[in-house]
Amino acid sequence: MKLAEALALRADARRRVEQLRTRVVGSARYQEGEQPPEDAAALLGEADEVLDELAGLIRRINRTNAATDLGDDGTMTDALAVRDVLRQRHALLTAAADAAAGHGGFRQLRSELRQLSALPVGELRSRADRVARDVRELDARIQQANWTVDLLD
Repeated sequence: MKLAEALALRADARRRVEQLRTRVVGSARYQEGEQPPEDAAALLGEADEVLDELAGLIRRINRTNAATDLGDDGTMTDALAVRDVLRQRHALLTAAADAAAGHGGFRQLRSELRQLSALPVGELRSRADRVARDVRELDARIQQANWTVDLLD
C-alpha cells in the first residue's frame, strides 16, 4: 500500500469515528417507554474497532514519514514540519498586510486623526507571495513522495 492510500484511509477512519461519536451521543439517552434510535453500546464497540484500526494506520504512517528521505527537504517528517510553519508564516504575513492596509471600509473625516500604517504593505505581500510559492513547491514534493513511497509495517 502506498503512503497516499494510507493517508486517505486515515482520513476516512477519522470521519467514521466522528460519525459514530455523533450517533452514540444521540442514542446514549432515551425516554422511558420508548426505544433508543440505535444501540449505543454496539456503536461504541464499532467505534473502538475503528479507533484501533486508526491507531495502527497512524503508527505506520508516522514510521514511514520518519524513514522517508526527501533529499534536501530531509525526512518526510521534517518536510511536514516545515510546511506547517510555512503555512503559519503565510497566514501571519497576510494578516499583517491586511491590517496595515486598513481594510475596514470606515470613513475618515477631516476632524479625525489619520490612521497610518506601521508596516510596509507591499513588502509584506511580496514576502507572503514568496512563502506561498515555497508552500506550493514543498507540498508538491510531499504529494509526489506520498504516491511513490510504500507504507512500512
